[in-house]
Amino acid sequence: MFQIFTGIVALSSLLSFLNKKLLKLPDTIGVMILAILMSLLLASIGFVDEDAFASVCSIIHTIDFRTILFDFLLGFLLFAGSIHVNLHSLIREKGPVLIYASLGVLISTFLIGTAFYYVSEAIGLSIPYSYCLVFGALISPTDPIAVLALLKKAGAPKDMEIKIVGESLFNDGVGIVIFISLLSIATMGGHGIEPLHIFFEFAHEALGGVLLGFALGFLGRLFLKRIYESPIVAVHITIAMVMGGYSLASMLHVSGALAMVIMGLMIGNYLHSACESEPLKKHMNVFWKVLDEILNAILFVLIGLEIVSLDFQMDYLFLGLIAIVIVLFSRYISVFISNIFLRKEHRSNTKKITILTWAGLRGGISIALALTLPDGEFREALIFVTYCVVVFSIIVQGLTIDKLVVKLLNKNETTNYG
Repeated sequence: MFQIFTGIVALSSLLSFLNKKLLKLPDTIGVMILAILMSLLLASIGFVDEDAFASVCSIIHTIDFRTILFDFLLGFLLFAGSIHVNLHSLIREKGPVLIYASLGVLISTFLIGTAFYYVSEAIGLSIPYSYCLVFGALISPTDPIAVLALLKKAGAPKDMEIKIVGESLFNDGVGIVIFISLLSIATMGGHGIEPLHIFFEFAHEALGGVLLGFALGFLGRLFLKRIYESPIVAVHITIAMVMGGYSLASMLHVSGALAMVIMGLMIGNYLHSACESEPLKKHMNVFWKVLDEILNAILFVLIGLEIVSLDFQMDYLFLGLIAIVIVLFSRYISVFISNIFLRKEHRSNTKKITILTWAGLRGGISIALALTLPDGEFREALIFVTYCVVVFSIIVQGLTIDKLVVKLLNKNETTNYG
């Protein structure tokens, strides 16, 4: 496993280099496109030498995507993403962020699951409704990593940026908890599952993760205050807290994703507003920014490589193409309905709702959740469809979001806050 991971790191660095020199696309988008092209090249080997292709597939099958993401990458990615978020701006937009990340995810899960069920019935795949809801849950969390730089370049309003970033940080944790709850119902066929039990499990996971995050964040601030003269030691402490805190969340059966987000926001707020040590702020910001970009490159290489192992069928492809439309439509409706519950000054107009919809990219979380599905006749179809949605959203939506912002928002809207 160590040799394989070493190869993935080396490959991600090579593809990052090629993207910078040749494609010149945003890092994550360019790396994933190159990884997909490499996967297609590897797949073409099967037409020439089936044994060689089988060997390639066996190597890729040994990559435990779920373990790498959930047990290693996710904690670091969420902490690194949240430590750079302006907490004061996030608090200003707390209403939209919390509504989009909670009610929005629930609405999206139900809409996607229901529409997906009827479409699968119409084309003869007949995926049970419970599993369609599971698909709705795993595909609902958004990942804005690939579009943030483009949004800033296009001059998107600051309130829109913080809504997209804040929502994605929190809806990862919420989406994972909803997914686990719905998967329990699906695998048990609804027998022995009480709605009240599901509610308490959800509350335990989500609230427990938030409380743990506050405790870790408070502890982290205490450490940084007492070690501000040694920035390297401070960075070392945050690494240990991410790894230890995420493991502790797993042992306590609470949401490690939410814990990392809260801890990152608290430590980031201390660095940006209370810390007087410039070397400490510089070391922390540079280290976590670099690590964030490296780990994202690794994640998107994994996404590209895993395509080789997909079970390709025309029915799956057709369902995947329809699922893209379903996910986009459901995203728009969920944002629109969520908007109703916001105060007037926080509501988005039709143009901004359209941008929020198109900027709602799906990423590694969705694929990792799909790969955790138990073996069965629907597993391969759901994994394939998930890949279709993720690849479309990252490449097509990711490469066009800046153009959409420029087209829909006039100069005043793109330069002013709100």
